Amino acid sequence: MSATPKFAGKVVLVTGASRGIGAEIARSFAREGATVVINYLSNTVAADAVVAQCLAVGADAWAVQADVGAQDAVRDMIDGIVQETGRLDVVVNNALRHYAFDPRRRTRFDALSWQDYQSQFDGAVGAAFNVCRAALPHFKLRAQGCIVNISTNLVEHPVVPYHDYTTAKASLVAFSRNLASELGPFGIRVNCVAPGLVYPTDSSGETQESFRESLIAATPLRRIARPEDVAGPVLFLASDWSGFMTGQVLFVDGGLVMR
Repeated sequence: MSATPKFAGKVVLVTGASRGIGAEIARSFAREGATVVINYLSNTVAADAVVAQCLAVGADAWAVQADVGAQDAVRDMIDGIVQETGRLDVVVNNALRHYAFDPRRRTRFDALSWQDYQSQFDGAVGAAFNVCRAALPHFKLRAQGCIVNISTNLVEHPVVPYHDYTTAKASLVAFSRNLASELGPFGIRVNCVAPGLVYPTDSSGETQESFRESLIAATPLRRIARPEDVAGPVLFLASDWSGFMTGQVLFVDGGLVMR
């Protein structure tokens, strides 16, 4: 933990935080002094390991099993956090419906059903909707709060046309900007982080080396993102350093997308 922790006294919920990007975001908040709640769907062992890593740096942390696609479960989770700590400062919507990023085996448009789109929409926008709805009364009560939603750079540069996944994430950006517009007067900020391919994670593990190499060659910073590359921008958007930013999308892909 740093000498002057940036998030000391703050309570942060990270969804889908038992592995990959979410786990690194949780650990990064812990290193900056936050009380971190690690939400997970089913892998208790992995979630407990992230909790242990957060505790090891001197932060307070615990895991909560809840399906963010279920409104009642989300409401109980967030009400429980506020009952336990008296506050909620930051929500990071990182959980996603399972998706395998493998250009060789992606589903072509003419083989997709509308249900494929609906499933990804429920996983991206539906989950964020449930979490934001449950957190909003607590944010409004204190006239402050920060929401960071994880999108993808594919919404601007579909280097591989993952139709259903990317369409859902584009909708998440629109969802976030509408929330930012409405909630700004209440002191609540909403922003997005849009990574490129992050490797290695469970979702990207099957992406072949030749594709990764071609992506690296096209990326100005000449490498692929690691989970810790995503965590930094999330913490920035959750901090008072970005206190006058809302409705924004930060692309974290080594310069592949420039906006």
